[in-house]
Amino acid sequence: MGQDPPLEELPTGGLSLLSGRLLVALPQLRDPNFDRTVVLVLEHNEEGALGLVLNRPSQTEVSDPLPRWGDLSAPPPVVFVGGPVAPGAAICLARAAKAVETAGFKPLFGRLGTLDLSMEPNEVGVELEMLRVFSGYAGWGSGQLEAEIAAGAWLMVDLHPDDPLHPYPEDLWKLVLRRQKGSVSMLAAYPADPQLN
Repeated sequence: MGQDPPLEELPTGGLSLLSGRLLVALPQLRDPNFDRTVVLVLEHNEEGALGLVLNRPSQTEVSDPLPRWGDLSAPPPVVFVGGPVAPGAAICLARAAKAVETAGFKPLFGRLGTLDLSMEPNEVGVELEMLRVFSGYAGWGSGQLEAEIAAGAWLMVDLHPDDPLHPYPEDLWKLVLRRQKGSVSMLAAYPADPQLN
C-alpha cells in the first residue's frame, strides 16, 4: 500500500482535508449517535464532509437483504449503522486485491473503495477480498465538522488499513486511542459512565 499524499489545506479554514482519516469521538461529544464512535471520513471539502461510523454493528445479517454478498462480508457479517443520515441508503466498503477502478469498484484509499451492490459479484471487474455494508452515513454541512473539532468533540487520527473492516468493531474505539502517542492514549481507559468511576 503506497503512502497517502500529503494533506492539502482548505482555502477557507486552514484545517487540513480529512478524507481518508479517522475521527474519534471524544468524551465531550454528547450526541448519542456518535458516543464512542470511530468515523472514517470518505469526503471532506468546502461544502462539508461525509463519513461512515466503523464500530456500530447491527443485528441484521448482510445475507438477509443482500444474499449475493453475504459470503464476502468481513466478520462480523452484519450490516453496520454508518450514521444517522439516510438510514435507508446502503454504502459498501470493500477491499480489493488491486486498487483498480472498474464499473463496480471505485478505489478510495489504497485497495479500500466503494462497491456497487446492484451488480453481481462476478461483474464487479476486480477480485474482492472482503466487504462491509453500512446503512446510513454521517454528514456535516459547510464548516460544521471544523467547528466540532475546534470545540474538542473529535480527535483526528491516521487510518490503519485494518480499521474499516476490523473483525472486533466493539473494541475499535479503545484500540484506535491506545495506539496514539502521549497522554491521548489514556483516553482509551475513560469509563463509559464517569459517574460510576
